[in-house]
Amino acid sequence: MPLKPLALAKSRLAAAVGEELRPRLALAFALDTVAAALRCPAVRDVAVVTDDRSAAAELAALGARLVPDSPAAGLNAALAHGAWRARTRRPGAPVAALNADLPALRPAELGRVLADAESFPRAFLADAAGIGTTFLSALPGQDLNPAFGGPSRAAHTASGAGEILLAGVDSVRADVDTGADLHTALSLGVGPATAALRGALDPVRGH
Repeated sequence: MPLKPLALAKSRLAAAVGEELRPRLALAFALDTVAAALRCPAVRDVAVVTDDRSAAAELAALGARLVPDSPAAGLNAALAHGAWRARTRRPGAPVAALNADLPALRPAELGRVLADAESFPRAFLADAAGIGTTFLSALPGQDLNPAFGGPSRAAHTASGAGEILLAGVDSVRADVDTGADLHTALSLGVGPATAALRGALDPVRGH
């Protein structure tokens, strides 16, 4: 799971929630995503690739393993590095990349996605908009080969990954980049870290 330094994270959300609340929400999203993933029985470890020390401390307290972003070459390099580190720790393990901005994530829905992913050497799940990607997996012996960012659904399809077409996994698709995305996540029901900021969001238009 990748996490930008909080000072830079979720820049598109600032227009909806304000600059002061934006980094607090970015951390809350990551905390709720990690906590939900760790509650999924199919997940053995959650590794977060980040150089943000304050976020790292809170994520580690939940049980996440922290991986420094030593490539420092963007999102996909960070994800590839995280997958490599995971397999250094557990050789031959399947790996999956998950966005860190899924505050409504449900462990049972993530479990369904992971089970379906086993049908493909590499698999991905598109975001709610059908343009991006929130999840990418690779079975043992397969490189993750991430292509996140922009129209990544098309990029992952072009790379040969199979698309997961499950219904009823909305929480795994509901990444938050904009105010509208946040409204959707809140309507699904968010985790405790994001819910704790709900009072600050109430005065924000559209929430």
